[in-house]
Amino acid sequence: MKKFAFVTLGLISALFVFNGCKDDISLIGDFKETAVIYGLLDQSETTHFIKINRAFIGPGNAYDIAQIPDSSYFQSVDATVTEYLNNVVNRTWILDDTIVDTKDTNGVFYAPTEKVYYFKDGTGGALNPDATYKLSVTLNKGLSSEFNVSGETQLVSGLTSGQQNLSQSFKFVDSQGQLAATDVIVSNTGNAAIVNARLEIDYYEFVNNSILDSVHIDWNTGESEVDNNTFSTSIQGATFYNLIKNSVTNNSAINKRRLKSITIKITGGSTVLDDYMNANKPSSSLAQTKPSYTNLSVTNGR
Repeated sequence: MKKFAFVTLGLISALFVFNGCKDDISLIGDFKETAVIYGLLDQSETTHFIKINRAFIGPGNAYDIAQIPDSSYFQSVDATVTEYLNNVVNRTWILDDTIVDTKDTNGVFYAPTEKVYYFKDGTGGALNPDATYKLSVTLNKGLSSEFNVSGETQLVSGLTSGQQNLSQSFKFVDSQGQLAATDVIVSNTGNAAIVNARLEIDYYEFVNNSILDSVHIDWNTGESEVDNNTFSTSIQGATFYNLIKNSVTNNSAINKRRLKSITIKITGGSTVLDDYMNANKPSSSLAQTKPSYTNLSVTNGR
């Protein structure tokens, strides 16, 4: 899986007014329509989602406003993603909107439903790692507040690992019966800036000769920025057996378990995604300063 992101961080203009010796602060000034856009393209997927929301400001409690869906939606959204090969348009997708109901209800914004925009690969198959993808969005079309947002990026390519060879195996116990580890090394000859490795472990539980259940374990084994075009992580045998121990079903009728498969997934993120993640990490300074980042541009004075 190879991913990238369209990202913009939206800021609301605020006017702070000091009148004489009064200590009142006005947090509401002249409002400027601001877009908050986030999208992650994954060439292993066939459907791609992009969030297009508006920042809001208003009187009263901001937490109450955040619970109103219309506060975060534009009146109209016209958006396309265009695929360029050698600077020539290859394909263009018009984004449709849909309502999903999987949003975490523990956040401050309305949930569990939210509006997102999407497109499907369709004709021409999967996204092309050699292509450049350009996002173009027109917001509030035909209104005095109309403005445009655009951005572009490439997918990640050039990641290889010895684990792609079927003859490679994971060694959790050595010949002496001691716990062992297997190193996963990924070479980067492309444009990945950050790499993640995950193991998906699946096994069957049997009662006599009948399968009672299929158990799935998702193990995040490591993630880091690429160092000298190499990423490595150690798959520890002790962790493997602890994960198995904690996942088995507590059922005395089960008399056999059989490993179905172990799948390793290597995911690379571009510099765009890495910069976005670094900009959104919690600040570690006393001043609580944080960098801002976007790979989008805005026209029409916004």
